[in-house]
Amino acid sequence: MNLPPVAQLIPHSGNVILIDEIVSFDKDTLVARAQIKQSGLFNQADGSLPAWLGLEIMAQAVAAWAGCTAFSAGQPVKLGFLLGTRRYDCQVPAFVAGSDLTISVACSLQDDAGIGTFDCQLHQSGHVVASARLNAYSPPNVDDFIQEPPPNV
Repeated sequence: MNLPPVAQLIPHSGNVILIDEIVSFDKDTLVARAQIKQSGLFNQADGSLPAWLGLEIMAQAVAAWAGCTAFSAGQPVKLGFLLGTRRYDCQVPAFVAGSDLTISVACSLQDDAGIGTFDCQLHQSGHVVASARLNAYSPPNVDDFIQEPPPNV
């Protein structure tokens, strides 16, 4: 299946997009690639990305999986929310500028209400450098979910 560029599969834009391409996708998994850019919104003074940003890279890969799923079903890409993680384990202090990451995502639970659990890993030079289990929510109607009632005056 020919997939569109990442920017059309996730509800992010510009320098906030941290993954570069989708390598493979199926109904339960996604593999993506990211090259750590020398400069960007989240880079540290030495050009690296802080280790905690691995969680966002994983979350964007989950969003890409949801976008690929929607695209393959002929549906629009929907907004989703990262609810949290059970354990983010990162083996590196930072992601060095110029390095390549492979991101793997496996959906272990997806219910009809829009709740999903995903096992994620970041690989660098063939080794797992970070892993986490992410919980995400994609509400059936995003507008109703984010609509804030007017304040009581």
